[in-house]
Amino acid sequence: MRIGTAERDSTFTTQGMALREVFLKAGIAGPIDIVEARFASTENARKLEEGAIDFGFMASNWIGRALRGTSPFSEPIDLRMVSPMNAGPMYFVSRADSSIEAMSDLRGKRVSVGPEHSGTRQHAHSILGALGIGFDDFTPLFLEFAEGAEALARGDIDAQLQCPYPNKVMNALDASTDLRVIGLSEAELAVVIAASPVYRRSVMRKGSLRALKTDALQPGVLNVLVTHARVDDDLVAQVTRAIVDHATELEQLNPLFTGLPDLFKPLREWGEQALTIEGVDLHPGALRAYQEAGLLTQV
Repeated sequence: MRIGTAERDSTFTTQGMALREVFLKAGIAGPIDIVEARFASTENARKLEEGAIDFGFMASNWIGRALRGTSPFSEPIDLRMVSPMNAGPMYFVSRADSSIEAMSDLRGKRVSVGPEHSGTRQHAHSILGALGIGFDDFTPLFLEFAEGAEALARGDIDAQLQCPYPNKVMNALDASTDLRVIGLSEAELAVVIAASPVYRRSVMRKGSLRALKTDALQPGVLNVLVTHARVDDDLVAQVTRAIVDHATELEQLNPLFTGLPDLFKPLREWGEQALTIEGVDLHPGALRAYQEAGLLTQV
């Protein structure tokens, strides 16, 4: 089995290693290879189409584009959902001595929103756009995470959109610079979630970063494990059932999985549509596993 992740030491790669541990514990036959991917979600989708991997981590904002074959994909890719992995908060940080205390304060400021053609830029557009803040309301800077963090520490920019934590760049920035995490109000978060199916409610807990003086509500981008329609039903069922059965253990193995058991709960209320995202349906093997686990009604 081959699991597509992201670059070395990335969040997807460390999660993939935890999955491999529980899969082997659950009796899934090895070897299980962790396949690194420099371009993460988009590269994993292409590798699934090529048959170079069997499962891949993706941020859910890319999976619909892959299925439809819209930019950056040149042709449709027949993806299928397997399981949610986590809802990682996307959050803006500023220096603690800045005047930015709320999302509306980003107007007129210099804000790093990630590389120009990145998923991070897309999140910035979606989150801010839902709140009525366009890129013409501030000065957008298209910097890599490390570049943006260095610029914020120097005071060359006023805020940065950061990726889910823990991540090395944010940990180093938080240790070296007095920061403020910009939280959303309940009303703002509801607006963002209503505007896009790829976000879930996420709470960054006080003290998990030095900058977090209080709990902070954030939109959590749903990261998922996907496969291709042609992958064997029995293998997908085994993988899905192992994730469900070991969800609590995965939380203990890697803090990025925190909250994973809760991500399955909507299946009981909404049925398989709870994990049908951007038009990408559950793989038949995953559907069977959720039914056998009692999370979905069998028909």
